[in-house]
Amino acid sequence: MAFDLNKIISLPSICIAIGALAVAVPAASAEPEATSQVDDDQMSSEQPASPIPDLRNEDLKLKAQGKKDRDFLIVPIPMSSPTFGTGLILGGAYYYPQTAEQKEAQPASFTGGAIAYTDNKSWAGGVMQQNYFAEDTWRFNAVAAYADFKLELVAPDEETGESLLDWLVKGAILQTSLDRRIAGNWFLGASLRYLDIQQDLDLNTGLPDFNPDEAIKSPGLGLKLEYDSRDVPSNPYRGQRLEVKTIFADQKNMQNGSYQSYYARFRSYHLLSDPLVLAWEVNACLKEGRIPLWDTCRLTLRGFPITRYLSLQSIQAQAEVRWNFHKRWGMVAFAGAGRVKDSLDNHGEDETIPSYGIGLRWMVLKSQRINVRVDYARSNNGQSAWYLSVAEAF
Repeated sequence: MAFDLNKIISLPSICIAIGALAVAVPAASAEPEATSQVDDDQMSSEQPASPIPDLRNEDLKLKAQGKKDRDFLIVPIPMSSPTFGTGLILGGAYYYPQTAEQKEAQPASFTGGAIAYTDNKSWAGGVMQQNYFAEDTWRFNAVAAYADFKLELVAPDEETGESLLDWLVKGAILQTSLDRRIAGNWFLGASLRYLDIQQDLDLNTGLPDFNPDEAIKSPGLGLKLEYDSRDVPSNPYRGQRLEVKTIFADQKNMQNGSYQSYYARFRSYHLLSDPLVLAWEVNACLKEGRIPLWDTCRLTLRGFPITRYLSLQSIQAQAEVRWNFHKRWGMVAFAGAGRVKDSLDNHGEDETIPSYGIGLRWMVLKSQRINVRVDYARSNNGQSAWYLSVAEAF
């Protein structure tokens, strides 16, 4: 599921699926209580940024028509990707009432839910709780979800080249996190998660670095440091975001089955000239231990399914030039590359994986800059893919 709902929920792991559910209401984030008359330059860090936009007073084209000033919303969101196929996400949210002082100081707390279904018979559903306290000094997040994914694992074969292997992944995830603003735009947080996952695939179980067992229960503890100065998180024109996090997890079906995950991601946005924006990012992942197959590092570049390159180490970089050429319409051109190490069956080792393409944008929510995007991307060996989603790729 291509938008997180990071470009959430779109992954072969339940961990990634939750990202999609989290954004199902319907995009990555925005400023609270903004109207379509707000100037883009005024939407800055002076107002608190929320991971989910408060859309109660917005003229959202994807929203069912009716009374705008309401606390409960239901939003349908189309999606398409080479990993999950084409489908629909139906998301809803209840926003808690705020005083005038609270509206000035912090985003609205809410309870949300979403269910998604695609034409390859994958589906996922879940609920989310987001709370803000003490003038946005504290942020609390909790998610509970269940997913059933029908995926294709691309596995090399010495005799036939490459073949597609069915990979069925289903299970539940519970996750909660608490973040505190420590200074300016810096946040420090901790998270707890519990995954109960079942998978079905015919794969060599002797792989030393990966755990393809049918049933795995995995509790974990995570720590995160974040800096965020983006003007409008759902589609920034200016600012940066840095995320550094680690997760220490156990596997209840294995003796000495603990493993560690380390992530670092930096994104930067530059307004070259109105309305031309340059956006770029660098993303790195490292795993240590015998990793569940659904929790590996992967390349999230466009042009191939996210199950294409599974590994213990990955690094990628990509850049986009975004051009709003007429009112709500825009175009993008993007390019990037990635590398993996200690990959499944050595696939993609010692190889730079390219990604490049073009896309069309239509702005469904002008004040929050939320776009519907259609991208066409190509990679190496003739791989190509179409994407339909809401919100930018990064």
